[in-house]
Amino acid sequence: MVSITVSEVPTAKLHGYLLGAVGPRPIAFASTMDDKGRPNLSPFSFFNVFSSNPPILIFSPSRRVRDNSTKHTLENVLKNMEVVINVVNYSMVQQMSLASSEYKEGENEFIKSGLTMLPSEMVKPFRVAESPVQFECKVVKVEPLGEGGGAGNLIFSEVLKIHVDTDILDENGSIDQYKIDQVARMGGNWYSRANLGLFEVPKPVTSLGIGVDQIPEHIKLSNVLTGNDLGMLGNVEKLPTKEEVKLYVKNNMELRAILSSGDVALQHAKAQELLKVKDVPSAWKILLADMPL
Repeated sequence: MVSITVSEVPTAKLHGYLLGAVGPRPIAFASTMDDKGRPNLSPFSFFNVFSSNPPILIFSPSRRVRDNSTKHTLENVLKNMEVVINVVNYSMVQQMSLASSEYKEGENEFIKSGLTMLPSEMVKPFRVAESPVQFECKVVKVEPLGEGGGAGNLIFSEVLKIHVDTDILDENGSIDQYKIDQVARMGGNWYSRANLGLFEVPKPVTSLGIGVDQIPEHIKLSNVLTGNDLGMLGNVEKLPTKEEVKLYVKNNMELRAILSSGDVALQHAKAQELLKVKDVPSAWKILLADMPL
């Protein structure tokens, strides 16, 4: 057994041990608004429910280890003391991951991730329409746990109103634990799906995805591609070049046959097959094969 003295380990390495060992962790997909009325959306896995009377959820945006800076979510909460915490299920996990990208201040992660802003009834921040459960909260306290990089900031959020998708309810009106299909964070790029077990979603740390908003409209409106598919497509840094697409089509007899048939649904289904095996670059080439670049 390896024994580790915390004071002798760099924060980044300690962070990896903690997140690798403590899990699966539920995800607070937190929607906030800055003092200029601009929405922000970001996920946090330092999160749980801690009281039902009063109903209190706590999540913790940590200070960044690399430069000790603070997250936009924390800054917004300190200004407005309101938040909507949205539950994450499997059908939106790729878009949730995309929303965790380090977009610049004022950038709307709802738009970048292709998720839908739904007006709240008791607080200013928007709800995520695709989320199966949404908690409108007032922030009653923010408790900093330290001043150095990696230090958490406990945001005590009192639930004012809960919105539950009727599709996840059982015959008694309770939340069906299979239907809600929740996901949770593990260490590294790993997640856990309550229904099936472990799966991997590459975390957008070193790259900045183009965002779902930059995907051509006819692809976004596809009857085949899912929100998760769009999230994966929006997480690339750049699109393939015209030359790359032409070469891919030239070397792919099956794709040429699909394009000749004019069957867009089949073309999108072929791209979806590649997304399922994480071959996003090839999926993009298929989707762009019949478009002028």
